[in-house]
Formats: sequence, C-alpha cells, structure tokens
Amino acid sequence: MNKTPNNSMPAIFIIFGGTGDLTKRKIIPALYNLFLDNRLPEKFAIIGTGRSKLTDIKYRTSLLEGINEFSRSGKAEKVQWETFSANITYQIANIKDAQEFKEFGKRIDFLKNEWEQQPSVTYYCAVSPDFFCTIAENINKSKIENNPETTRIIIEKPFGRDLQSARDLNKRLLTIFNEKQIYRIDHYLGKEVVQNVMAFRFANSIMEPLWNRNHIEHVQISVTEQIGVEARGDYFDNAGILRDMVQNHLMQLLCIIAMEPPINFEADEVRDRKVDVLKAVKKILPGTVDSMSARGQYGPGWVQGKEVLGYREEIDVDPNSNTETYAALKFYLDNWRWQGVPFYFRTGKRLFRSASVITIQFKEVPHNIFNKSEGNIPKQNRLVISIQPDMAISFQLQSKIPGLEMNLNTVDMVFDYSDKTKVQAPEAYETLLLDIISGDQTLFMRADQVEEAWEVITPVLEYWENNKTSNFPNYPADSWGPENAEALIAKDGYHWFNLPEKTKKD
Repeated sequence: MNKTPNNSMPAIFIIFGGTGDLTKRKIIPALYNLFLDNRLPEKFAIIGTGRSKLTDIKYRTSLLEGINEFSRSGKAEKVQWETFSANITYQIANIKDAQEFKEFGKRIDFLKNEWEQQPSVTYYCAVSPDFFCTIAENINKSKIENNPETTRIIIEKPFGRDLQSARDLNKRLLTIFNEKQIYRIDHYLGKEVVQNVMAFRFANSIMEPLWNRNHIEHVQISVTEQIGVEARGDYFDNAGILRDMVQNHLMQLLCIIAMEPPINFEADEVRDRKVDVLKAVKKILPGTVDSMSARGQYGPGWVQGKEVLGYREEIDVDPNSNTETYAALKFYLDNWRWQGVPFYFRTGKRLFRSASVITIQFKEVPHNIFNKSEGNIPKQNRLVISIQPDMAISFQLQSKIPGLEMNLNTVDMVFDYSDKTKVQAPEAYETLLLDIISGDQTLFMRADQVEEAWEVITPVLEYWENNKTSNFPNYPADSWGPENAEALIAKDGYHWFNLPEKTKKD
C-alpha cells in the first residue's frame, strides 16, 4: 500500500502516557523523523497527556531531550524542531475519569473547525496494560471522536496475560471499536529486515521452490539480550520471558517465515495466512513439555568487565523468584509444507550477545561427489537473516578454494543494509506509525492472531507455573544460557547458531 502523501487528511495523535519512557524514546522521535521525511500530513496535532502539571513549553523541552538522545537523525535542528513542536500540546488528565476526556473532545472539535477538514484521530495507549480498557471505555462514555472510518486506537504489548485475559480484552475493545480501528503493535514487525523477508520470499522465483520440508532441515529463531531486566523487575517478575518475548515477537517471526504465499498484499489476506501458521502449530501436550522446552534464570556474573547481579538480586524481584529469564522451545507445524521440520525458539536475558537472528538450515546434498576427507565434506547451505545488531541477509554456499586441488570452502552471499543502501533505514516505530496514519493494518496483529499465539504457548505456560523448578539460577550472566537448552537441540543432532563477531573494516 502506498503511504500517506503530505497533503492528505489531517491527523491528531492523543498519547495517553505522554510523559512516559515509550513516548520519549520511541513515539515522538518516530513522529519527528516522519516529519523530517515529509511523511506527516501538512496539518497535524500531537496532544500528550499525563497527571503531571506541565506547560506546553516544559513538555516540549522534555520531548526534545528524548529526540536528541534517541532519534536516528541525531540532534534536532532549531528551525525544524520549532516547526514540528508548534504542533505539540500537553493536557493534564486522569485517565480513570471519563469527565476529563471531554476536554479532548473540545480540542478535537477546535482543530476540526480550524482546519475545516475531518482529521484522522489516533488514541495511543502508551500506558500499563491495566489501563487499555479504561481508556477505551472512557472514550466511549465521554462520547468523544470515534468515527469508524477515521478513528484508531493503538494498543502496545503485552496484549493480555494469558489466553482468557486476551479474549476478554478483545471482547471489551470490540464493543467500542471495530477490528479495523484497533492497531495492536508488535514493533518487531516494523523492522526493515523483517519486512524484507516477505520480499525475499515472494518476489524471487528461486526461493519459493526451496521453502519447504523437501529442502529445509530445520529453522532457528533466536532473540538474545545481553541486558538484564533493568528497571522492569516488577513487571518482568509477574510475566517472564515466555509472555514477554515468545508469545508476541518470536511467534510473529514464525508466521512470516512459515506462512503460505498470500494472494495479494492486502492486510487481511496477509494476516489470514499468518493465522493459518499458528493454527497449524502442533500443540505441546502437558506430558511432553520437558522434552519440547527448556527454561532458565540467570545468576550473577561479569559483563564487559563489570560485575552484574543475578536475577533474584535485581530491584523489585522476589528473592525466591521462579520466573524464567530464558526459554527455548521446539515446535512442529502440521501442514503439507512443513511436516516434520522442527522450528527452534531461543530467547533470554543476560546472554553473551544481543542479537536477533533467523537461521534456515537446508538439507545436506544427497550425494557427495568430492573427495571424502573430513575437511572437504560439503557443509549444508544456510540462510541467515540478521535483524539486529546488524541488518543483513546472508546465504552460505559452498565454493572451490582457489588452487590446484578440489577443496571446498563456505562463502557468503550477503545483502548488508549498511553497505548496500544509501538511505538510512527507518526505525520500526516510524514504519508502524506511518501505516497507522495510512490506515494499513498489514503489520498489525488481528484479534484471532493474538489469541492463537496464546493458544500455542498455553500448555508450556501452565506447566511451568504449576511445576516450579529447584535449580534456578541455572546459567551465569554472559553465557549462552542453561545446559538443558543446549540439550534440547543437540539431541536432534543440531546446535544453536550464533552470529560471528563482525570484523572491523580497514
């Protein structure tokens, strides 16, 4: 879908949690970069809300600090910032009080009259999940703008705590908004490399014939973090890595890798194919959880020369916590394309390196015609999709080493964003916010997709909660995780793939 041109419908953004970290780090820098790229409508307004008493000037100053620190475009230039920030206002509000929402209605009506045009109105819930329904219901009670064609509401993760709470949240939201108004954000889907997987798969005729059980041996989806829980101890100790990462980020990556070719690139057609993937996941039975998964919790250690705390010593974490900070799982898909191909997930905190990588391992050649010396056995082809820290897609192939002998070596065919593209890749939130302005839901989760993702992990979630482990912590900080995670994949004859350290260029 083409993105919104500059002279399009005016846009109003009302950000609940306007003084929060997400707004300062992600939302405002994203909107500012869209403005610099001439992607915002000519007429727009950003209304930040919170309970703190702030003037517009003080609020703008705080947001400027966030842009200067976190924006990909660097520090804001004075004239550009002044032009952009003139459209930002602050409104003190208690989101629990429906009466105070009427002030938003007055502001919307004022801008409508001033612009003499119907604007799109986006309500951004950059708040604790506990307040998602409160905001939606108070929008309804106060009877402020809710035009089904031009009004949107953005919901951040986590979307529910389990399957039932996700169903309840969907049900309550859908009594106020229709599905086409609800944008459930998973920022991983806005990342440039993740989007490029679709192009890589469906725009190249050589890929699709190989993308099945006949040629692919197994798939790894790995999202590792070097950081600990930081200041999120209270939230994380009640969530765990399974809820925080697997149910959303890793499941969405699975959908993109495993989905069938859509008929077109329309939002619901693409999302239908993603839901098909989740429905095809073979459910893990309670008695098989230990053989299909591994969990861990980090202990103290050293990271980059600094001593770090173990998880149980982190702020706002229960000293006897049984919450997992590491999860590894194995899934199978019951369909024609992927029957018998294992998909391995791995994610955790305080690991050796921060990286998000999808590895597709192809099968061995059916017959080796080269000499049988151990060093000359052809290695399996591998497609490596690096989402972070480096954005690249690499195809590992076998080639002859120059010389008189027929000796083989692995070579990489690499598309590296940093080397090949002159245009700086947008941040994920820029892509997603522009899609919201444009009314394009392709990169956003639908209600049934969220619920199916919860269905997949529920047996593991319930088993882990009902069967506490006695060996936590079971991996030190700055390692690759617990031994049982290595055993999970090693018993099938494979090993976890880790990106090599990037060498410096001369």
